[in-house]
Amino acid sequence: MTDQSLNIDPVFTEVQAQGVLADDAPGLATVYAELLGRAPENKMEPRLDAVRRAVDILGEPHRSAPVIHVTGTNGKTSTARMIERLLMAHDIRTGRYTSPHLARVTERISIDGAPVADSTFVRIWGEIKPYLDIVDAELEAAGQPRITYFEALTILAFAIFADEPVDVMVLEVGIGGTWDATNVADATVSVVTPIGLDHTDILGETLAEIAAEKAGIIKPDGFLVSAVQDPQAAQVLLEAAQAQNADYRFEGVEFGTTQRTAGVGGQLITIEGLATRYDDIALPLFGAHQAQNASVALAAVEAFLGGGQKELNLELVKLAFGEVRSPGRLELARTEPPVVLDAAHNPHGLLASATAFKESFSFQELHLVVGILGEKDAAGMFEILLSEYVDRQDFRTVLHLTASDSPRAIAPEALVELALEAGFDEDKVETHENVADALAAAAVTVAADVPNLNSAVLVTGSITVVGQASTLLGL
Repeated sequence: MTDQSLNIDPVFTEVQAQGVLADDAPGLATVYAELLGRAPENKMEPRLDAVRRAVDILGEPHRSAPVIHVTGTNGKTSTARMIERLLMAHDIRTGRYTSPHLARVTERISIDGAPVADSTFVRIWGEIKPYLDIVDAELEAAGQPRITYFEALTILAFAIFADEPVDVMVLEVGIGGTWDATNVADATVSVVTPIGLDHTDILGETLAEIAAEKAGIIKPDGFLVSAVQDPQAAQVLLEAAQAQNADYRFEGVEFGTTQRTAGVGGQLITIEGLATRYDDIALPLFGAHQAQNASVALAAVEAFLGGGQKELNLELVKLAFGEVRSPGRLELARTEPPVVLDAAHNPHGLLASATAFKESFSFQELHLVVGILGEKDAAGMFEILLSEYVDRQDFRTVLHLTASDSPRAIAPEALVELALEAGFDEDKVETHENVADALAAAAVTVAADVPNLNSAVLVTGSITVVGQASTLLGL
């Protein structure tokens, strides 16, 4: 099968590694190379002093606008995007910082819903780099690692938001909360999406330990908005909010989605907010987990704009949710042949996505293109894939195992062993050297079944795999 039969845009076939494309603005590739030369984002340093020192000598750009801070295990980016859209509908200029990116590094720093201009990204980096060099020198003199990739991007985001300027910053935590680089900012509203077991080597092995790390973003006299949590996690968050004299609201107690009807292109939901009920909201995203994210986002904006006491204009709420997009999250990227992109990088997220996929699509044969990063629970993910897509009579499933360009990607041959151990049939598992080959091989079979509309390609697992597939498809 050729690239053209996949409708791959030739502009994107010469993809440079992870975040910079051949047609980007001059200087962006150089800046991105400098960022990649730092310790990778999965090597989080349990510190805030380095980032604090940097923002202090830059004039405290992290204090240039109030902050809505989002943590959790799954749903952070989608929730942040929904918060952003709700604020924009109220004519509030937003700066959104999320991670990781799908295709281009500038996606991480958005102004009013759009990635920051390449020229701004490059210009502001040039302005702050001399100051980061000072901090790097101080850290090395003290025997500490230089500012990391994620720390540098976070400082850059603060500087860009101050330069624009924006009215509010919506910040997504990278890992955890307490020691995350974003936590130098003091949130007016702290948001916690569902907590599950992920990054256990860094955050702790129990839900309570992980919740304690994420509770670190709750600030004195602030406002906590939390999704439904396991009782262990909920208790930790409650006690943390009380200790900080913060107001708090929990989904399922003070707010939540009360009605949900799945439909073509998304779902129709009713949300019981903090201040009133919001009926008949069209949400162009699939799954109960996205309806949950919507209720959390709405409550967060109610808390931010009126302390949870003032209802929002229903028409503005409908307008905002109608414009929400969440690329790479159950995204129907192609229809002929059908290709669905869904980043789900841990068992908790994969289960929610699989449930939504089965509710929203009626395909009977699936070709799963899967790649997983080394620090993830790959064995647990294959167990979910098996139970949700194989141990059922309504699916015929073939695995296409591959690896993204990330140096953290598990080799396809190693993934095969994990898949077979989970219970996959050997004759239903294939390996491919790269994402392009896996995507093309899966699409060959699916394309032959297009007249019957019974088959689809589902690209899932690591966001780096989904991001490369997105780029190859010209999205």
